[in-house]
Amino acid sequence: QVQLVESGGGLVQAGGSLRLSCEASGNTFITFAMAWLRRAPGKEREFVAAISRNDESTYYAYSVEGRFTISRTNTKNTVELQISSLNPDDTAVYFCAAAWATLSEVLTTSTRYHYWGLGTQVTVSS
Repeated sequence: QVQLVESGGGLVQAGGSLRLSCEASGNTFITFAMAWLRRAPGKEREFVAAISRNDESTYYAYSVEGRFTISRTNTKNTVELQISSLNPDDTAVYFCAAAWATLSEVLTTSTRYHYWGLGTQVTVSS
């Protein structure tokens, strides 16, 4: 069992940036592939970015590629999402998720993820 707690959300103007962080409990963080997903008001949950256990492989949704960067620090049990060039369409609750995976595996299907945080709200004003 692992608990995930997101932070770093807030209100930002279009064009601005935020850095979201997710901290995992326990000492098994290295066994998990990690991801960020988001749910905008009235929309389905959207996969945003994913990263492998060994930090060597990443994946980005087309809508965020080039603007968002996922990273992890295994010694600190954290995964972060740097989000830049924000626009109102990025307004959503952002969730981090964890999944058991092989060392270099990047999981891009939300159903593969076993553990979820409660989310952090990002609101982008125009």
